[in-house]
Amino acid sequence: MCRFLAYHGAPIYLEEVVASPSHSLIQQSRHAVESRTETNGDGFGIGWYGERPRPGLYREVHPAWSDENLLSICGQVRSHLFFAHVRAATGTATMRANCHPFAAGRLLFMHNGQIGGFGAIRRRIEALIPDALYAARVGTTDTEALFLAAQARGLAEDPPRAVAETLGLVRAEMAAAGIGAALRFTAALTDGETIWAFRWASDNAPPTLYYHQDETRVIVVSEPIDERREEWRAVPPGSVLTAAHGKAAVLTTLAPLQAA
Repeated sequence: MCRFLAYHGAPIYLEEVVASPSHSLIQQSRHAVESRTETNGDGFGIGWYGERPRPGLYREVHPAWSDENLLSICGQVRSHLFFAHVRAATGTATMRANCHPFAAGRLLFMHNGQIGGFGAIRRRIEALIPDALYAARVGTTDTEALFLAAQARGLAEDPPRAVAETLGLVRAEMAAAGIGAALRFTAALTDGETIWAFRWASDNAPPTLYYHQDETRVIVVSEPIDERREEWRAVPPGSVLTAAHGKAAVLTTLAPLQAA
C-alpha cells in the first residue's frame, strides 16, 4: 500500500512536513509502520498550488529517499495547499504516468488502496470513463481509472456524491465478475481550495488515515509524521473528511451508491 500527505493552511515550505519530521513521508517511503508494505519505493509525486489556479506537479519513478531533486524542490517551494505521495505498486508498471498525484484542471487526486481483481475487469472499469475523458488516460493504474470515472459523475461539483456513485458502479462490476477481493479506497482530492479525504473499504478494513489540526492548518496523512501520536486523530472507516481554509475538518459518512 502507498503512503500520502495532504496539507492545507498557512503557507509553508514543503520540506517542513514532507522531509523534516522524524517519521516524514520520505522516511515512510523507506520504512512505513502502518502498512502491509513497509517499503514504498515505486515512485513518488508532489502537487502544489501557487499563484496560478492550476497546481504544479512533479512525479518520478525513483524512490523518494534517493531523489535529490525532490529534496531541493521541497526546500524551495512554499505553498498553502499541497499533496505528496509515495507509491507501492499493486500490479501495474513503475512509470511516471502511474505516479500520484493525478491532475485535471484545478483538481489533484491521490489514492492508497486498490480495486480487487483489477486485472480481470480492467476493460469493464475503463468502460466507466466516457470517450471525452478517455484520451486523458495515460497510465495503467486503477487509481487513474477511478479518478476519470468520478470526473464523469460530477467530481468537480460534488466530490462525495461522485465518489460514492463511482464506487457503487465499481462494486457492481466486481460482483458481476465474481471477484471476492476487496475494494479499498483511502484517497484525497482537492480543487485548490478544499480538501476531501475518503476512507472506505468493502471489507471494512480500509488503509489507515489520520488528521491533525491547529489554529493555522490541517494535515491529513496515511500515518503520523512525528512521535506526538496523541495529537493525531484517526478518520473513522466509511467517512469523508472535509477541510477548507486551513480550518477544522468535518466528518461525514461515505456510502457507495447502488448501481441502477
